[in-house]
Amino acid sequence: MIKVFLAIAGLALTASMPARSAEPPPAPETSDAVTRSEAATRVADWVAASGDNAALPYIIVDKEAASLLLFDAKGKALGQVPVLIGVAVGDEATPGIGSKNLAEIGPAERTTPAGRFLAKFGMAAGKQRVLWVDYATSVALHPIPTGNQKERRRQRMLSPGIDDNRITFGCINVPSLFYSKSVRPLFQKKGGYVYVLPDTKPLEAVFPRLHVQSYAKAAAS
Repeated sequence: MIKVFLAIAGLALTASMPARSAEPPPAPETSDAVTRSEAATRVADWVAASGDNAALPYIIVDKEAASLLLFDAKGKALGQVPVLIGVAVGDEATPGIGSKNLAEIGPAERTTPAGRFLAKFGMAAGKQRVLWVDYATSVALHPIPTGNQKERRRQRMLSPGIDDNRITFGCINVPSLFYSKSVRPLFQKKGGYVYVLPDTKPLEAVFPRLHVQSYAKAAAS
């Protein structure tokens, strides 16, 4: 598990930890160039209306648009940024992938699994605290690693297209400043939910509660 995460993440989390604060930072990072899919809008509306986030901050990872939306515990939108995600298109993690060495993970296994995850900070290799999205499959959300310059991860993230945003082994890479100033202060105390939207599965199959709410709305209309 530790070997896999260290190799996948690179973990260039060298910035010092900010002082703990009860309030989230006031200045979100939002790019006008970042888009969102219709599915992301549906999930955002559903979570805000239903309180599915259980009074915790939450994130929506929109794989279709290669972007991330951040919300506070009350559903207020705090920012949207581009992300890097798993190389392979797919919504399931390969069974046992969390215990594999990096060299054992084939290209088709490098997916960012879809689903609703209770994400919390925890320790990883190198005594680094990271936001684990799904610890069992070694999927975490963290800043862009800087260990392998040939991967050009920063350039991929900033490019106008989204095809080159698929580069990771499954982890979700975000801009470093956004991570330290917006994500970490919100999630470091109690954690929060991460909703990873699917590549190929129907949205309602990944989020059954969304299906229930949609059915209730249709019945009431």
